[in-house]
Amino acid sequence: MTRPPTTLSLGQQLETKRIGPITQTDIVRFAGAGGDFNPLHHDHDYAVRAGLPGVISMGQMQAGMLAAWVADLVHVEHLLTYSVRFASPLSIGEILELGGTVEAIDSTTSTATLALHAKSGDRVVITGGAQVRIMLPQ
Repeated sequence: MTRPPTTLSLGQQLETKRIGPITQTDIVRFAGAGGDFNPLHHDHDYAVRAGLPGVISMGQMQAGMLAAWVADLVHVEHLLTYSVRFASPLSIGEILELGGTVEAIDSTTSTATLALHAKSGDRVVITGGAQVRIMLPQ
């Protein structure tokens, strides 16, 4: 049985979620699940030689966290499209804040366009967007 769509309104700020601080264990678990064993994600000295302050997480890790968050908010069966753009790396010890805004509503198709982001402090780590099915306000 499909859950009813969520009611959203134009300009609405979506409820934020904080994740972290990010640990080496978080990164290693994601590497194991996804098979990404690039040394940038587990070898501090290698990451520093590459010009980074230390180990960074995979961009797909933050993208997955953002996707899970928006899917929980709107119910996964109403998530029609999802896209991201990687803006900056996320390091061990940082806290990720997920959020977004309702950018547009199409009353003809009962859909909303969401602008999404993942930030660490004031720094944007990922920007994204989603198209979701919604319940129009009565």
